[in-house]
Amino acid sequence: MSKVKQAERILIFNVNWLGDVLFSTATIRNVRRNYPESYIACVIPSRCYPILKGNPHLDEVIIFDEKDRHKGMLAKLNFIRLLKSKKFDTVFLLHRSFSRALICRLAGIGQRIGYHTKKRSFLLTRRIVMPKQDSLHRIDFYLNVIEKAGLRVEDRYLDFSFTPEEEKYVDDFLSRNSVHQDDLLVVLNPGGNWIPKRWPRDYWALLADKLISEIKAKVVITGSISDLPLVNQIKEKMREKPLVSCGVFNIKHLGALARRADMFITADTGPMHIANAVGAKKVIAIFGPTAKEITGPYPDTNVVILQKDTGCLIPCYRVNCRNNRCMKAVTPDDVLAQIRKIRKR
Repeated sequence: MSKVKQAERILIFNVNWLGDVLFSTATIRNVRRNYPESYIACVIPSRCYPILKGNPHLDEVIIFDEKDRHKGMLAKLNFIRLLKSKKFDTVFLLHRSFSRALICRLAGIGQRIGYHTKKRSFLLTRRIVMPKQDSLHRIDFYLNVIEKAGLRVEDRYLDFSFTPEEEKYVDDFLSRNSVHQDDLLVVLNPGGNWIPKRWPRDYWALLADKLISEIKAKVVITGSISDLPLVNQIKEKMREKPLVSCGVFNIKHLGALARRADMFITADTGPMHIANAVGAKKVIAIFGPTAKEITGPYPDTNVVILQKDTGCLIPCYRVNCRNNRCMKAVTPDDVLAQIRKIRKR
């Protein structure tokens, strides 16, 4: 298949979730390799901006908050005018929505490349056949758009960076709280935007207590400020006293913390992929309703995935599941056994 014609100004219309934006960094890097001299911009929601802040393969990051600042018709028209003023030649639509394809058409972008759907097919100039559902890892799902458009794909790892100042901020926080370089530092990430993927609070509390009392680890429980109620509930169930960084660190700080940690324990969440992207020494990922073949860490060199067969179909998309038996099946003792195995190596 012939490559899309040489473009001087390229737009990548990205997706909405932290983990998926991280997955898309492989696509961004490979677009840059194909167009080393082009101006490349990327559209993302503001909550995902830190993922791409400082990305060396982008010339510009443009914010589009469809459900917030760009919710109204006037705001959308102003956004279309903004894109039109930037005179993009080509857009790669990683997001499958109709509205984003329409926005790019109204903004006068000549080449509009994305996955074919019945509703938006007429808005695309290059229609990429949608892969069979759940047949590709999410990294490859986005890379497939540019590869089928004729671009060369050379690799498939994630990009995430932080500055020396952000790293020092984390080191200073740990030092003030009596966490030293020779301590065994274990980071727990109990949050997640999808409730069925969360490990039970009792399990986190029991694991943290045993890490502190039996393994003599320094435990940091991390998350955003919105995770603080969850983390406080975990703390209330504990005998020991962990260090809590919710609301203290931003996403860049989280990356620095993950690289400093000896172990990063988490469910299938965006922070899991950040930890893996920055080269955390060891990531222990607890999986339940999701499939590692689709949303698992990649590469998985330093990753251990704990998941048990409970008879459920995986992946499972029952967001209202109240049983959560797939997550409950992995116990604190399972995680501790894995930690002990890692420490013996």
